[in-house]
Amino acid sequence: MRDRAPGREALDRLARQSPARLAIGVFASVVALFTALLSMPAATATGERAPFADALFTATSAVCVTGLVTVPTGTYWSTWGHVVILVGIQIGGLGVMTLASLLGLAVSRRIGLTQRLLVSAETKTGRLGEVGSLLRIVVLTSASFEVAIALVLIPRFRMLGEDWGEAVWHGVFYAISAFNNAGFIPTAEGLDPYVSDWWVLLPIIIGVFVGSLGFPALLNLLTLWRTPRRWSLHAKLTLVTSLVLVVFGALIVAAFEWTNPRTFAPLDWDATLLASLFAGVMPRSGGFSTVDVGQLHEGTWLLLDALMFVGGGSASTAGGIKVTTLAVMLLAIVAEARGDRDVEAFGRRIPREALQVAIAVSLVSATIVLVASLALLAVTGLTLDVVLFEVISAFATVGLSTGITPTLPDSGKYVLALLMFVGRTGTMTLAAALALRSRRRVIRYPEERPIIG
Repeated sequence: MRDRAPGREALDRLARQSPARLAIGVFASVVALFTALLSMPAATATGERAPFADALFTATSAVCVTGLVTVPTGTYWSTWGHVVILVGIQIGGLGVMTLASLLGLAVSRRIGLTQRLLVSAETKTGRLGEVGSLLRIVVLTSASFEVAIALVLIPRFRMLGEDWGEAVWHGVFYAISAFNNAGFIPTAEGLDPYVSDWWVLLPIIIGVFVGSLGFPALLNLLTLWRTPRRWSLHAKLTLVTSLVLVVFGALIVAAFEWTNPRTFAPLDWDATLLASLFAGVMPRSGGFSTVDVGQLHEGTWLLLDALMFVGGGSASTAGGIKVTTLAVMLLAIVAEARGDRDVEAFGRRIPREALQVAIAVSLVSATIVLVASLALLAVTGLTLDVVLFEVISAFATVGLSTGITPTLPDSGKYVLALLMFVGRTGTMTLAAALALRSRRRVIRYPEERPIIG
């Protein structure tokens, strides 16, 4: 049998031993590629080369489907720059590992072990034999939702006075940006003119919500939509927790901003309802806004901080600690309060290992946010409320901003860019990639329970 190339052999060995480390390497390479593309003079509207910090930040924000920007997307970048950003969003939404598997499938008509390991790590399925069919479903599902959203938006933009070229471009851009929870906008005025337009905002709301569920949950719901009792525990927890957070967020934002003359007060009842619903969904990782986030009350900022930190579903285009992490910890608190030995939900027992992972993810994420906030405070001298909001928005790949990101020094932009990268790849994936080795212990110490609380 002919020996394989040394490079291919090393790649397969790395994929077997540490697929997470390989995945992060590939993801970083894609960010570097899009940074180079946005650094080209043709990418800017003026024809001048963009500063490296802005090109890197925008590329990271696009590939990590965040939406934070240091320069106005609609006016600073050229049409070519917008296309580069949109392609980066699409690649980031599907996942670099999924894309690598698709390329391997297209070339060889079959998926090798390396690609199977990569996409299995991305989609959290763990079933290597089903990856080929899963990839087709993932791409088909994404494309179907994006096309459906675009087909709804295009006629509305045409009715609002845009020519067919602008209407199609804006419809496609918003569809891809919404479903992938990217939050990028192709125009200077953004979504502010449509604050009361249900036809424009409702498809974006639906796209963001569906995209934030995650492919494992979404595929389970689509496959078994007629028999909810057969839905997986993961799908049930994701859907129920997501709906509760949306309703809770919309109600609290409305209560805080109802009389704010700089946000909701000038709106009529119908527009306020739409703006509240929009504000309840976007912190899940959507990043769009119809009012000036910088003019919200500080209490609203704090609420949005919490919603952004939670984020969306696992293996989704959303960031954060994920809704299932929150659900498992809340269920554990309820079980402890009742004196139950097991953590249960929907007639199923949740293993202790899941609770341990949920605690680890939460603590690691909180630590990252703390360290990044301290770093940003040190280099900017800004107040904690705006710094914390921006840091959580970057880490959870949301994209909402109080307006300070464009004014940050380059060092601050690099901090947020790193946060977006870590938030997209995942805290546990990053930890696994950086771990030198995994240790299996044969001898276990005697058990002794410390006093808690």
